[in-house]
Amino acid sequence: MGEDPNPLVPATYDIVWMVVMVVAVILMIVALVSIARASKRLNSVLALIWTLVVLFVPVVGPVVWLAIGRRAADATGHPVVH
Repeated sequence: MGEDPNPLVPATYDIVWMVVMVVAVILMIVALVSIARASKRLNSVLALIWTLVVLFVPVVGPVVWLAIGRRAADATGHPVVH
């Protein structure tokens, strides 16, 4: 007869979703720190908009900031310190 799965062992999809959520949170934290560092080169409205995009668009927001927003903030002519 078939064995019942152990309820204490998480299913594969639980593990996959946990990894996806951890990656999303890490991306969000990295993007928010990057926005905070770039806030001197951004006006306050633009920094607020980017922060809201990163917070409310979970994976796409941080990726867009890291791919496009950072470069746009760096293109203002101020020296970039990494």
